[in-house]
Amino acid sequence: MSMDMTTSGDTGLLDALQHEVAVFARRAEQTRLGGVGQVRNSMDRAAYLLLNRLDKEGPMGVKALAASMGIDSSTVTRQVAPLVDTGLVKRTSHPEDGRAVVLQLSPRGQGRLDEVRSSRRELMARLTEDWEPAEREQFCALLTRFNTALSARQAATQSTPGAEDAPAS
Repeated sequence: MSMDMTTSGDTGLLDALQHEVAVFARRAEQTRLGGVGQVRNSMDRAAYLLLNRLDKEGPMGVKALAASMGIDSSTVTRQVAPLVDTGLVKRTSHPEDGRAVVLQLSPRGQGRLDEVRSSRRELMARLTEDWEPAEREQFCALLTRFNTALSARQAATQSTPGAEDAPAS
């Protein structure tokens, strides 16, 4: 059962917030926030997130990668296949268990990731060039907090059917 947890005072603000999030999602997908220059729109979101995760966390198996990203193993397998085919990711034997396979960012993948990151960083700089540094920090902190709340909600609804209707704590 859904429960309206808003008061009349914040209904308008929450309506505006949900609208702006919807507009942001559409524009982000349309532009893919791909960056600037020749690199613009050259890497899809799934590839970028997978490469970024492998870069930050190091080589790992499909199950570990899926768990760290909060997605299904079959989705990771499907998304990583073209990255292996194009040489951005390589499959190697696990160092302790030669039968297991781990995914690792290749030198070519590292180069492409660095290129895309630089292009996206330039786009973020241009979009926020008239912002104060504190405003950039605050926006990043609030967006991180928002994404963390979305992830927690997704995890809760996946582990507990019907949890999407439960009141937030």
